[in-house]
Amino acid sequence: MSLTYTAGSLVAARGREWVVLPESAPDMLVLRPLGGSEDDIAAVFPAFEDVRPAEFAPPNADDLGDQRAAGLLRTALRVGFRSGAGPFRSLASIAVEPRAYQLVPLLMALRQRTVRLLISDDVGIGKTVEAGLIAKELLAQGEATRLAVLCSPALAEQWQGELREKFGIDAELVLASTVSRLERSLELGQSLFDRHPFTIISTDFIKSTRHREDFVRHCPDLVIVDEAHTCVAADDHTQGGTSSAANQLRYELLHRVSDKADRHLLLLTATPHSGKESAFRNLLGLVRPELATLDLESPAGRAKLAEHFVARKRADVRSYLTREDGLADDSLAERTAFPSDRWTKDEPYKLTPAYRALLDDAIAYARDRVEAAGEQGRREARIAWWSVIALLRSMVSSPAAAAQTLKTRSESATARTAHEADVLGAPVAADSADNDRLEGMDVAPGAAETEDAGARLLELAQRAEKLVGPAEDAKLKALTRHLKGLIAEGYDPIVFCRYIPTADYLAQQLDGKLGKKTKIAAVTGTLSPQQRLERIEQLAAEAAEAGDDPAVRRVLIATDCLSEGVNLQHHFDAVVHYDLAWNPTRHDQREGRVDRYGQKRDQVRVITMYGEDNGIDGKVLEVLFKKHRQIKKDLGISVSVPDETASGVTDAVVEWLLLHGRQGSQESLFDLDGGQDSFARVEREWASAAERETTSRSKYAQRAIHPEEVAREVAAVRAALGGADEVREFTLEALRDLDALVRDPRDGTGDFTAQVGGTPAGLQSALGATLGNRLVEEDREIPFRTTPAIARGEAALVRTDPAVGAVASYVLDSALDVKALGPRPARRCGVVTTDAVTTRTTLLLVRYRFHLTLPSRTGERQLVAEDARLLAYEGLPQRARWLDDDAAAALLAARATANTHEQRARNQIARDLDALPDLADHFTEYGVRLAAELDASHRRVRKANEEIVRGLKVVPQEPADVLGVYVYVPSQPAASVSPAAPASTATGAEA
Repeated sequence: MSLTYTAGSLVAARGREWVVLPESAPDMLVLRPLGGSEDDIAAVFPAFEDVRPAEFAPPNADDLGDQRAAGLLRTALRVGFRSGAGPFRSLASIAVEPRAYQLVPLLMALRQRTVRLLISDDVGIGKTVEAGLIAKELLAQGEATRLAVLCSPALAEQWQGELREKFGIDAELVLASTVSRLERSLELGQSLFDRHPFTIISTDFIKSTRHREDFVRHCPDLVIVDEAHTCVAADDHTQGGTSSAANQLRYELLHRVSDKADRHLLLLTATPHSGKESAFRNLLGLVRPELATLDLESPAGRAKLAEHFVARKRADVRSYLTREDGLADDSLAERTAFPSDRWTKDEPYKLTPAYRALLDDAIAYARDRVEAAGEQGRREARIAWWSVIALLRSMVSSPAAAAQTLKTRSESATARTAHEADVLGAPVAADSADNDRLEGMDVAPGAAETEDAGARLLELAQRAEKLVGPAEDAKLKALTRHLKGLIAEGYDPIVFCRYIPTADYLAQQLDGKLGKKTKIAAVTGTLSPQQRLERIEQLAAEAAEAGDDPAVRRVLIATDCLSEGVNLQHHFDAVVHYDLAWNPTRHDQREGRVDRYGQKRDQVRVITMYGEDNGIDGKVLEVLFKKHRQIKKDLGISVSVPDETASGVTDAVVEWLLLHGRQGSQESLFDLDGGQDSFARVEREWASAAERETTSRSKYAQRAIHPEEVAREVAAVRAALGGADEVREFTLEALRDLDALVRDPRDGTGDFTAQVGGTPAGLQSALGATLGNRLVEEDREIPFRTTPAIARGEAALVRTDPAVGAVASYVLDSALDVKALGPRPARRCGVVTTDAVTTRTTLLLVRYRFHLTLPSRTGERQLVAEDARLLAYEGLPQRARWLDDDAAAALLAARATANTHEQRARNQIARDLDALPDLADHFTEYGVRLAAELDASHRRVRKANEEIVRGLKVVPQEPADVLGVYVYVPSQPAASVSPAAPASTATGAEA
């Protein structure tokens, strides 16, 4: 007859010890290795395999460690926890250590029965991590069972990588390019979203009515929408065109998705307002219908909104949990390393005589076409207008783009009406922050209005082709000079262009011109989103292969296919705007790819190139960009330029250019007919947008979660799982003890490097799997950094980093195995003679297991969780005087002040080991108290969710495991230590 095992009990099977999980049945045990992770879970059948009750073996008095043994073992144990007992089920199992401010949306989510949040934190703060935390937590608690992420196709692979690498969520890509393959593997009548519980869906996918309906019918119970502002449109639809139509299509889809009241929905956007109150209200209506009509001027209305809306700028979170946030002290203060500022400079260039002559002739042609078309009708006039703008933009971009445009038919030429011409032609001039059509936007537009370009255009194209190269292209020559300057100062720049021919032209022309050790690559819309990321990684890898050679630099040439959403801060730290966008917000987005959390440079360099004498750039810079910068300087934040404002300005610039030519006249741009009224309107609209932004920062400031509440939970998490300082000291000491070559510069950053070629083979293998085998095999220096944001081949000094986990796992395994070969930094026993105590004191490292019952919407979840605690008592075990938790933890810092005789050490430790059974009642009492604290913390975090709180149970599983026993003996007056020899403990083989 087989025994029945309760959840949390220990069994021995297959030559190792396991923890019984709640999913077990009498005939099948679901087991997790003791100290193992969820990935190691196995099923064992007692009828066919030998399974017996197990007890955790006590420490061995003959296996003594030194004064650091307790601290190393404790940290190694806590780093290995993947099933912590606290209220945040996911924090112990993710591969990222969230910043304290990133816990705010998570706390907001856990207070809602159905999670509905609009997360509108600034660019680069970490909205993806915030959404990932919530998703992982809801899945871990059983509150959600399936997940869908809606995002642009350009960001799908990045989302997939973030979810897999940081949160352990393996999501399937559902793109226009993958859907056919996925559907072939479906059973009859089966939906993609039933077959694949976790999906990342491109917004292109839902353009098909069939796919859209399938998604709505089988929509998961948790949906994340990235760039949510592209999924709503203002009620007036003033923009018109395909972008607004696409927004409306998505809005209708999300409206149907949000109609299901018990579906979790997270909307992410850095620009929730976009200058239009109605679009913002529509966005709020997706979160909760009642929010769309809420009186946001009233305190009650704002309080209601605060439950579902979080919007913070960098300045709000750069320093967090400080006295300025209302806390008593700065003990939990967290300072996030955003770049402090952007160094910006406008760099002019002048056209060569040949290029000036070409541009003058192109302007003359454009003027003639507009005048002639104006006499033929409104349709012809609008076609000519967009063709002229295409011609002028390409002409000032590069000779390659100009030649391509001159030989290509204008897309608007196929229009049947003037309105259709505007719809087809508008993208030529649109650099809108909300422009949904980044894919394909970098194709050089056409200027010809018939299938065969006229003789005049072909002649201009031939002249443009002869201007390639630095001799006639002054813009290219200036760029080469600027890049050499950046490279000389150690920067790795990105050069942003408007058109594919320009990017390809620059990559070809710059090859070999920036130094033999400079690597150059181009990324444009001709590549798929996945190929773009692969090319960037390839460029980074090529530069990394040169090791620490400071002369090796990387330069990326890119179009705006990379200007939104893609994270490039690990590889690049400067931006050159080669082509001036016609909306400053596009420049903000370009710069935001490198100026974000994780950028190692404190100052990002930005160079904006503009044509001093081409008739366009200077005026766009003067009217739009300088005003944009002034508002940013005055308010301390960037205000998006209203789309109509930017379009109005650029239309006026082109009209002025056609009227006066490139050289212009004494008449100012502002003196154009109607110009004063037009630009006065621009001033009013922009001032209004800036005022709305300023008001919204105050009106919608995050007030739902007070910093004190965040501080309390952060303190609890760090107490259970360990803080950054503890992890750093552990990793540093453990690597040294394991014979790694460690270099600690002590430069104030906390960073250090390690070469692990001399460490045990098992550790090398584990590190190679996480950092790259080549890095380990060639014994290169591995940077260990205090910031969680790291590049490839680096390790973050956080408990969830795989490299830190590999070190901790090795330290723990070698401590538990007394027969392990090679260095063993941690031991389960130790005796330290020290002046840190005045009476004999014993420190115990105890592991507790808890059986948690967590009710959820999908039913009760039975979980087994672990916690490690330090317990300490003074005197002999039979008359123990127990110390509080702080006093116990303080013993870890005690250092030996005298040698301890080896036999005396064994006698001391044996006394405590023999008396462990006498301490069982105290272990039980402490476990009950700890369970009560955990119960209270779960209820506190979910205090607004009464139904969940009512069914919560936390039960300690007996017996607790004693992992370590360490005795601290007070120094004797006669036991003086010679100054010539440092004190240590006599600990067997290591004495």
